[in-house]
Amino acid sequence: MEPIKDLRLAVLIDADNISYTNIKGMLKEIAKYGTPNFKRIYGDWTKPTLSGWKTVLLENAITPIQQYSYTIGTNFCIISSDSDFTRLATRLREASMKVFGLGAMKTPTAFISACDKFIYIEILSQGEEPITKASSNKRNGNTTTTPVQTESSIVSKVDQNLIKLLSDSVNDVADDDGWAFLGELGSIILKKKPDFDPRNYGFKKLVPFIKSLGKFEVDERHTGKNNITLVYVRAK
Repeated sequence: MEPIKDLRLAVLIDADNISYTNIKGMLKEIAKYGTPNFKRIYGDWTKPTLSGWKTVLLENAITPIQQYSYTIGTNFCIISSDSDFTRLATRLREASMKVFGLGAMKTPTAFISACDKFIYIEILSQGEEPITKASSNKRNGNTTTTPVQTESSIVSKVDQNLIKLLSDSVNDVADDDGWAFLGELGSIILKKKPDFDPRNYGFKKLVPFIKSLGKFEVDERHTGKNNITLVYVRAK
């Protein structure tokens, strides 16, 4: 899904099911999809287990409350791994609001499916730069660094179900020659699988991920206008 900068977002955090340790990464991710005008966190603040959250609330302008609050004209980002938020997400979407979810891999499928897009917090801890390893060039004795993909950076595996999802989605939006515009392809994939994200498979962007599968052709068409490149995908 392409970032939509003018969306006003209400961020709802389930303190009992989400750790405070990566709050900065979560808020940074949310900012890609809109402006978090309202940030609310819910939990039993008498519990000592929530003391860690208390130290970061003021720093990140998050208001602790005990009841849900709906705001007219605002879309929502729900941070939780609990299926209890499924009904809330469903009702918000029925009211024509966009719902972005962030949670752990343990999040029930029902809650994930109730969101327009769901992001696993495990992928947010990845570094901005690729992990590298040193390797020696035996011919000239020089040492070089080579990007490597580590198992820890992958939270999902590519399987036949995913390949079929991508192939069917390409066919759904393809023109008469079989080419699908990348923007439309990404949108329809998310409608079918809200938790799809190339970062789940160790890739920061969709195009490198699709190329790595070896199942699709990728055509990058330069428009000549402001160096804009349009990307199209077709099944081989």
